[in-house]
Amino acid sequence: MEEAGKRRLSGFFIRNKPTLVMGLLALVIAGTADLFAGFFMVTMEDYIVMIPGMIVLIYAAIGMRGNIFGAMGSRLGTAMHMGTFHMNFKKGGVLRSNVESAMVLTMIMSILMAVIGWIIVSVVFGNTYDLLKFIFISTLGGFLAGVLVLVVNLVIAYIGSKRNWDVDNITAPLIAAAGDVITVPMIYISAILAHEILDDAVTKILSVVMMVLTAYFSFRVLTRKSKRKRKINEAKRIIEQSLPVLLACVFLELITGLLIEGEKVKLIEHAVLMLMMTAFLNEGNALSGMLTSRLSSMLHIGTLPRSSAPPKEAGENFGVMYILAMITFIYIMTVAFAVQPDDISYLVLLAIVLASASIITTVINLLSYYVALAALRFGMDPDDHCIPITSSIMDVVSTVVLMSIIAVFI
Repeated sequence: MEEAGKRRLSGFFIRNKPTLVMGLLALVIAGTADLFAGFFMVTMEDYIVMIPGMIVLIYAAIGMRGNIFGAMGSRLGTAMHMGTFHMNFKKGGVLRSNVESAMVLTMIMSILMAVIGWIIVSVVFGNTYDLLKFIFISTLGGFLAGVLVLVVNLVIAYIGSKRNWDVDNITAPLIAAAGDVITVPMIYISAILAHEILDDAVTKILSVVMMVLTAYFSFRVLTRKSKRKRKINEAKRIIEQSLPVLLACVFLELITGLLIEGEKVKLIEHAVLMLMMTAFLNEGNALSGMLTSRLSSMLHIGTLPRSSAPPKEAGENFGVMYILAMITFIYIMTVAFAVQPDDISYLVLLAIVLASASIITTVINLLSYYVALAALRFGMDPDDHCIPITSSIMDVVSTVVLMSIIAVFI
């Protein structure tokens, strides 16, 4: 029995070695990058206090960036598996359609996120802030971050296609990390422009201009006609199928921001928690995105049976997630503690992280499988819907779990 157990364990590591090695490397890189995003959050303390709802907007923007571009990465990964991906911008091609739809969705959701967030923050906290300035910060920050994250996505796709990598193992964590480390400073720059460089009138005019341009380019992409009959406008399909899901995800991301906004005094008081928070949430996103991408591709190509209980093939992926989660969460906590010493002891932080990671990873595993399965059963493309849904739900779950366990220990 003992020998058989050793063989099974050895077989598990042999079969999953590429995923464990590439996934761990991507997650460590992502975690390190997220700590830089945490540093920006700490340096933005003045703006977080000065602008009502700023922390809500930041976390919603971070989540939305991962939702849009993580889904794009998943679609490109599936296209590579199916042999339909080509590294060119040919009109109607996989890559161009994904680029166009991602940027249109970025601009639309940045505007909607600002408007909905402004209303919710005003109602919940009773604070007032100029709506057009809030839209300016969200939209300009979203556009700048979107362009840069798009470049990262294209680089990953290019290198992955050239080297025949399974990009499902690396896209989610790297895109999520890029979204964090890029979005936070871009929002910061936009806030500085709105408050210290541009006049109020100029800021409001630019806000209106960005909304008009977003409407114009969205209309162009959605109404484009193909010269070939029966040729599907793939960009239009992605936008139309993604918008309802992303709109629902906006509320989940805003809930995450509201939960953190309510605890911002404690986070500012214990800077190590603020530093760790962004990285912690992103690793949950990265793990859910990685697992969702893998399960979506397996369902597409028929290597994952569809059953009410997760089959053996899914269970093996679950085990990989537990290993990756424990290593990366402890790594993030250790680095955060080293660079931002606090009156919270290392052992207390370790207890918080181990308890949180165990609960969060269990939710990730079950949620990713059943969301992917539900998407197929309802005739939806898992690549378009699963990552936004799982990431947004995991943001809320991770925040609730982490803040609850912090409250127990601190």
